[in-house]
Amino acid sequence: MAGQFEIFTDAESNVRFRLLAADGTVLAVSRAFDDKRQAANGIMAVRECAGTGLIRVVRSNPWTGQHASRNASPSPASHRRRHLPAV
Repeated sequence: MAGQFEIFTDAESNVRFRLLAADGTVLAVSRAFDDKRQAANGIMAVRECAGTGLIRVVRSNPWTGQHASRNASPSPASHRRRHLPAV
């Protein structure tokens, strides 16, 4: 059985959706939407992007939220992104 999306209303009365695995494990929870139609559009966007989305590993710095760089202006080579294949 494939996973499924559930649209629900959270404790603050916002509409959200969650992606569940076949065993019921919550894999992802969306941002808040104003109504069910917007949540459904969000699900459609996830469906469209998920199959072709690349995986990117991001290192974060707890102070800035970004990877710290030693150089004030990093070279273009340091901005190369490594994309991992979806499994």
